[in-house]
Amino acid sequence: MKTYEVEVRIWLKPSVFDPQGHAVEQALHTLGYSEASELRVGKYMHLTVQGESEQQAKTRVEEMCERVLSNPVMETYAYTLKEVALS
Repeated sequence: MKTYEVEVRIWLKPSVFDPQGHAVEQALHTLGYSEASELRVGKYMHLTVQGESEQQAKTRVEEMCERVLSNPVMETYAYTLKEVALS
């Protein structure tokens, strides 16, 4: 069984209004950072998974993202998966 480190990033789809992102963008403008625009706030998760192969681990991570970690109606996700060398 191999071990993989996974980083998952989740954010609202472009068609979904992001009130938190809008509030942060407005705060930046108020503080003089007018060059900031189209700010979106997302989520970041780090986890470790085990699998017989990289493909099996990817399949399981995608299932986790679709069923638990994100709301597929409103959010999209991306992840990176890296095998951990055990000593």
